[in-house]
Amino acid sequence: MQLNGKRIAILATHGFEQSELEVPRDKLKEAGATVEIVSLTSGEIKGWDKKDWGRPVKVDKTLDDVSPQDYDALVLPGGQINPDLLRVEPKALAFITDIFNAKKVVAAVCHAPWLLIETGIARGRRMTSYHSIKTDVMNAGAKWEDSEAVVDQGLITSRNPGDLNAFSAKIIEEVREGRHNERRVA
Repeated sequence: MQLNGKRIAILATHGFEQSELEVPRDKLKEAGATVEIVSLTSGEIKGWDKKDWGRPVKVDKTLDDVSPQDYDALVLPGGQINPDLLRVEPKALAFITDIFNAKKVVAAVCHAPWLLIETGIARGRRMTSYHSIKTDVMNAGAKWEDSEAVVDQGLITSRNPGDLNAFSAKIIEEVREGRHNERRVA
């Protein structure tokens, strides 16, 4: 149990890509972490499973109920709908920024790097993303790479659901090793 005692938030809302929330959640729990789904409102959020609505997931806490100090890491699942809805929510952007500024692991997959662009975190970082937002990432000042998982001082990005095993493994490694605590400002 590599992550015993570690707490990880997954920030999502309706339209998250089903596997991009469930696979990291399950792998982090298997590694011993306490994982909480954080969203804009309480109740359930509904996933998107490839071409149609997927299964609902129970929200553990709302953004009003959490603090960056509560967590060791933050996971941002993609899908097109989820990050697009979150990137216009000031509370969501503040939570992401505060976690990052506290030198904690931030991991984003697929379209979730939109959130890193919106917060300014992308600037100067090595990153990857879903191929359709490559130009967005580069225009935000990041150095885009076509790799299954890119790590830049505790900032972890992956391209798509096919990268979820590597993505999850890198989250576990970064949280366990604590190398992100030496993050420098870009």
